[in-house]
Amino acid sequence: MNDVAGLDRLGTEGVRPGLRDLNSRAPGAIVDELLAAEAAVPAVLAAARDALAAAVAAAERALRGGGRLIYVGAGTPGRLAALDAAECVPTFGVPPDLVQAVLAGGEEAAAMAVEGAEDSTVAGAADLAARGVTAADLVVGITASGRTPYVLAALEAARDAGATTVAVVNNPGSPAAAAADVAVELLTGPEVIAGSTRLRAGTAQKVALNVLSTAAMVRWGRTHGPWMIDVLATNGKLRRRAQRMLTEITGASDEAAAEALAAAGGAARAPRCARCSERSGSPDPVSAIAACGARRRPGSHLPARVRPGGATCAFGWP
Repeated sequence: MNDVAGLDRLGTEGVRPGLRDLNSRAPGAIVDELLAAEAAVPAVLAAARDALAAAVAAAERALRGGGRLIYVGAGTPGRLAALDAAECVPTFGVPPDLVQAVLAGGEEAAAMAVEGAEDSTVAGAADLAARGVTAADLVVGITASGRTPYVLAALEAARDAGATTVAVVNNPGSPAAAAADVAVELLTGPEVIAGSTRLRAGTAQKVALNVLSTAAMVRWGRTHGPWMIDVLATNGKLRRRAQRMLTEITGASDEAAAEALAAAGGAARAPRCARCSERSGSPDPVSAIAACGARRRPGSHLPARVRPGGATCAFGWP
């Protein structure tokens, strides 16, 4: 893990040619250089398409089996993981512990760099163990180098616990990729600022995590087509979105959709009941949604381990 020569050979540590005069360039020219580098990210992600699909399938299996999606990272990858985990709650209406991020250096590292923390294998294993990882969970280690000691130790601990593992890395043939069940290699190469993997490597990681969590939630039924039917409608914009979803899914009038939401207590689970209404073939979909939404309890669509009391949909759908 501490092979300095190996670190020097990493693509993400390389120096891009032709940039010795970067400091003397005009602002627009520097912007052009940075944007040109970022423009390569879509091709990098497309090359990893099959591995990403395998990671999504693993996440779906974990969620359907009552497990969790647990990210592990240090530095930028950890902060990107924390962002993705936090956004799953309001977007998909899942409990905060369902998608988690384990950061080297602890929660403090989400807002402030704690650079030395990534070298601790003891902390990597201990921090993961503290989450009570089981064979039902999926653990995703994110590391640009593919050799961050904290992440490697966490992946090893996850494997020892029987969990499925995924590595998201930015160099080929890395120890993290070798240690994981699924390796997502995002080969972004040298950065405009050599070694600053918060740039192109970080962009690719962020998109990969977006794809992984979103596609897994779609497969798990947390959306209805393109609609985020489990959104937590906690502000005016989101309440309006919930009402608009009802009209778009059912064809009901705006007034009828508002009435249905009111009958369901204004909760965002009413839009989710639109799927039940569609399947039920009810001649009055808005009334069906209102009745179903009013009878459901929060979390009735969740697996048993996160379900608050075995509630079921009025129409019997999962």
